[in-house]
Amino acid sequence: MHLQNRVTPFGDIVAISQRGMFTGNRGIIHDPSTKTLLRKRWASKTWLVCNCSYKGQHREVMAARSWTELFFLDEAVALAAGHRPCFLCRRQAAERYRACWAKGNGETLPSARRMDTVLHAERIERSAKRLHHLTGLLDDLPDGTVVARGDGAFTLRGGYAYRWTNEGYAPPQILNGADWLLTPPSTVMALRAGYVPVFHPTIQANSYG
Repeated sequence: MHLQNRVTPFGDIVAISQRGMFTGNRGIIHDPSTKTLLRKRWASKTWLVCNCSYKGQHREVMAARSWTELFFLDEAVALAAGHRPCFLCRRQAAERYRACWAKGNGETLPSARRMDTVLHAERIERSAKRLHHLTGLLDDLPDGTVVARGDGAFTLRGGYAYRWTNEGYAPPQILNGADWLLTPPSTVMALRAGYVPVFHPTIQANSYG
């Protein structure tokens, strides 16, 4: 039986066999005695994207009363769910994200708390995932943005859309429209300003050309 710790682009935490490139957390949201989630889906506004390995440390997943290990297919999915790079285990990525976040959003270099406050308002609405209206063409969105069409989530890259599935990304397709923007707007602006997320290898494997 798979643990309920895989995060979808919609921010849901599900029990599937998918292997992710990144881990991360939203605080302590599980019971270590049963390795099951509590009713709450976050215990902090600090939602992180972390490396799966750090200085040789080993953690047994959901085994301690510590942060709840969540897993993401890739960084684009993690960003869409409302997470940001960790300043501890992904310092360089976090600094790049912060610099691009500042440039894209027209602010001075923000603190982690400032970004977390803005992101939390953009990712949550009435205790559920906040969906944002699209204000332009899909072609105008930067690579790494994730949009929703129906019940599908699509990561945009190089003019193509890659649908997130339990197994990874589906083959690329041309998406003529979408219903919602899943990636928080402030993160979209960071992507537009030059932040490049780490993409799952299935995007490269499925690319045309």
